[in-house]
Amino acid sequence: MPGLSLPFTSRQAGLLRAAGAASVAVAAILIGLKLWAWQLTDSVALLSSLADSLLDLIASLVTFFAVRVALTPADREHRFGHGKSEAIASFAQALIVSGSALYVGVRAVLRLLEPTEITEPEVGLAVTLVSLALTIALVWFQGYVIRRTGSLAISADAVHYRADVLTAVAVLAAIYLSSRFGWHAADPLLGLLIVGLILASVRKIMIDAIDVLLDRELATATRRQIAALAAAHPAVQGVHDIRTRSAGATQFIQLHLELDPALTLKEVHDISTEVELQVLEIFPQAEVLIHADPFGYPDARDDF
Repeated sequence: MPGLSLPFTSRQAGLLRAAGAASVAVAAILIGLKLWAWQLTDSVALLSSLADSLLDLIASLVTFFAVRVALTPADREHRFGHGKSEAIASFAQALIVSGSALYVGVRAVLRLLEPTEITEPEVGLAVTLVSLALTIALVWFQGYVIRRTGSLAISADAVHYRADVLTAVAVLAAIYLSSRFGWHAADPLLGLLIVGLILASVRKIMIDAIDVLLDRELATATRRQIAALAAAHPAVQGVHDIRTRSAGATQFIQLHLELDPALTLKEVHDISTEVELQVLEIFPQAEVLIHADPFGYPDARDDF
């Protein structure tokens, strides 16, 4: 029956699980490397990167379990599925990452007031280069998964890992400038730059998560496309009250069709099914609900 498919195909589900596991594994490896390097170098920029990786691990674990919940089919208590678990996970990630940014910001300001020399800079540079390579590989894989699933949780995970790429570059610059030229203030200054990058990524994560949790409409262009698909049926004389939202990879689409009052109930049913199938051709993972109204009869409608 149209509109009752699972939120993800088996291949998409496999990609989501793999992306979640890869994110957790990379975060754990980076924490071990950065902890060792920070103990040797005492770099505040490296400490900020370590704190970010610690929070990355927590956020990645949240994503890992949220994806597993999102992949659960609809049941008696959750008729619309479990897709919003991804948005909840994304919002939790934003709060976690904000906490790490505040901690790093305080440490950077204190170090800026009393700059100190970075010790064992070669270790810091080597570890940061390895971290950069691992993070770039993870971001590439996450991008591949996002393009094929549209997962909000993986998208949120990818946002702060992309920020981690810039973070690693900043750490490299801080260690090099401090050890090569004696610019010890570069370490805390670039640590503060990292904080700014983290907070910028958090803003997008929060907005996307809140949009899903508050059932924000799909893009205007998408709604116009849905209206055009419905209106293209020769028996449809009007379309109104299109309502849309999303949860995970599933779009929920509701609309009213205006049909000839003389049509039989079966004819109305057949037309509605045909329109539903036309919408599903463009939005195959959507759930479509259609209400039929007699054309020309007064009907309460949304005024927006």
